[in-house]
Amino acid sequence: MLAVERRSWPGPGAKERAIREQLGISPTRYYQLLNALLDDPRALAHDPVTVNRLRRVRDARRARR
Repeated sequence: MLAVERRSWPGPGAKERAIREQLGISPTRYYQLLNALLDDPRALAHDPVTVNRLRRVRDARRARR
C-alpha cells in the first residue's frame, strides 16, 4: 500500500483503477486500510517519508472539519 502511495499518478481515476487491478480491493476499503496503516509503527519504520507525508495530509483534512 505504501508503494502505491509513493507513486505519482497521471490523472484522475488512475490510482483507483490500479487499486482495483493490483490489490483486488475497492478504493474505499483501500483508504480504510491505509488509514489504519498510518498508525502502525512498523509502517513508519519501513517508509517514514511516505507515512509522515500521509499523516500530515490526514491531519490537515481533519483540522478543516
